[in-house]
Amino acid sequence: ASTGEAVRVLEGHSDRVNSVCWSPDGSRLASASADETVRVWDASTGEAVRVLEGHSDRVNSVCWSPDGSRLASASFDDTVAVWDVSTGETVHVLEGHEDAVISTCWSPDGSRLASASFDDTVAVWDVSTGETVHVLEGH
Repeated sequence: ASTGEAVRVLEGHSDRVNSVCWSPDGSRLASASADETVRVWDASTGEAVRVLEGHSDRVNSVCWSPDGSRLASASFDDTVAVWDVSTGETVHVLEGHEDAVISTCWSPDGSRLASASFDDTVAVWDVSTGETVHVLEGH
């Protein structure tokens, strides 16, 4: 909208929203919240189509896989969760950070995830196995 006004306001989280991300095809939005959930929204209707629950602390960021089939969420519970968007089920819970995970990002081919943590590391994960590939230190 050239007016600078909101086209739609998505309501449903019960605490602050920390991150949003468009799906690769632009049809959906994902939001991460301090209410410990990730919500998937239909971008055209504004309806919440899925609520992803499983984190035990606030969710800091969310990121779509390149093919749009999965989401990764980073949380203050020291984990990254990988979700199957079509079922809402957790595919992997990536554990290994020693402090809150702040951000996560997919590799362009969707085979790996990188996560940044308050433990001063970046971890690189193999998404098919859930195993750590590298831990990058130096921050």
